[in-house]
Amino acid sequence: MYPQLLTYLLEFIKYQEQIIRYLLTLLVGKNMFEKPTEEPVNMPYRKLQVDDLPIIETIEQLDYKILLQEYYEQHGKPLKPVQRRANSKVSVPKSMNCPRCGAPSDFLYANNGDKGQFQCKVCSCLFSDKNRFSKEAILKCPHCARTLEKIKERKDFSVFKCKNNDCSYYQKKLQAMSPQEKKRYKKDPQAFKLRYIFRQFHIDFLPLSKQSPELPKVDLSKIQASPHTLGLILTYHINYGLSARRTAAIMQDVHGVAVSHQTVLNYENSVALLLKPYVDHYPYELSDQFCGDETYIKVNGKWHYLFFFFDAIKKIILSYPVSPNRDTASAIRAIDEVLVKMKEIPKNLTFVVDGNPIYLLAQHFFAQHDIRFDVKQVIGLTNEDPVSTEYRYLKQIIERLNRTFKGNYRSTHGFGSEQGSVSYVTLFVAYFNFLRPHASLEGKVPVVNPELSGLPTMPARWTKLIGLAQRWIAEQRSA
Repeated sequence: MYPQLLTYLLEFIKYQEQIIRYLLTLLVGKNMFEKPTEEPVNMPYRKLQVDDLPIIETIEQLDYKILLQEYYEQHGKPLKPVQRRANSKVSVPKSMNCPRCGAPSDFLYANNGDKGQFQCKVCSCLFSDKNRFSKEAILKCPHCARTLEKIKERKDFSVFKCKNNDCSYYQKKLQAMSPQEKKRYKKDPQAFKLRYIFRQFHIDFLPLSKQSPELPKVDLSKIQASPHTLGLILTYHINYGLSARRTAAIMQDVHGVAVSHQTVLNYENSVALLLKPYVDHYPYELSDQFCGDETYIKVNGKWHYLFFFFDAIKKIILSYPVSPNRDTASAIRAIDEVLVKMKEIPKNLTFVVDGNPIYLLAQHFFAQHDIRFDVKQVIGLTNEDPVSTEYRYLKQIIERLNRTFKGNYRSTHGFGSEQGSVSYVTLFVAYFNFLRPHASLEGKVPVVNPELSGLPTMPARWTKLIGLAQRWIAEQRSA
């Protein structure tokens, strides 16, 4: 009697559990009992249309002192400052200078009363208090050559728009609209982009600012493990993508060396500090085909972005910053890390990337600093346009690099800190560039070093690579 009742109650409880699971699935909208996937479910970047670069006309900068001297030589008398009326309600701030010649406020008129326009008596430059800093260059629409107007001020950039109704860009967009779209445009003009727009960045970042490498003070001789043991740990952890815990376990089970997983992570951080300046400042021999892409990694339980830029011919990783944001500033930093490694920027330099608009915005930022290169965007998974057809193979190369990294990274299940993520990625790049043979290079490593290639085992190569980095750092300090 009792066993049958117990069996019935157990079956009833299981039936209730199934009902509860089903009801929770209906309420939440998805199965909350499923395990989370490795990749983010849906993290698309914001669709943004980026127009071509504007026409940039630089204004000749003058020196008011030279102009005053020329006026004196021509007229035989000095140019007098502006004589202001005693009862004038309009004043020129004492701190204001002419943006073109630098004349002080004594030579500036309040040109249109209290409406904010000023004129320089020395060079006749017209400007307002709001746009005096933009007088260094004039931005013009590339389609109609009309001067662009600033319409918005954002945190990192200003937005300029061409408001010319006769602009060929505007007219072409307007004529391409259907009757239904035109009706909607009259009611909601913000839903359509018909005019040329340019974003002028004022990010506090100086491109190609080659700085001295930050040389770490790490003494690996103080660690308890031998050089061969350290090489073994790096081989298992980086080359074969084993987690820190599995690396510690295999060192104990196979080699009889007792180390904890935290010790493995400590070794990883120490070696990465030594190798990073060596990897970043190595004099690579580069080709003329570069591609870039970003991939996801987890740091402190949150998705971060790893930006890879890659020499597709030499198989050398040139840039690998980790950022919590997939934004223009991160793309600028990633591209800059490639440019600083070039002995001279070629005139036909081209980067092949995906359809993310941040790379076009980064191109605009560098163009504002007179650093020019082309950006080719391979969009989607199929070749729907000539650019994607021509450069698809380069996009596939960078995708294979992402898969190679993910194969090594997956066992880590993310990183507990930003320092840990940077350390692991640094060691992966050092392994990829200096130690990993490539089939496309006939089994050779991307950066061939006779001191490394003559060694028989991978732990010995890791140890030698660390020694080369230490020797390079010593040379840099003594230089």
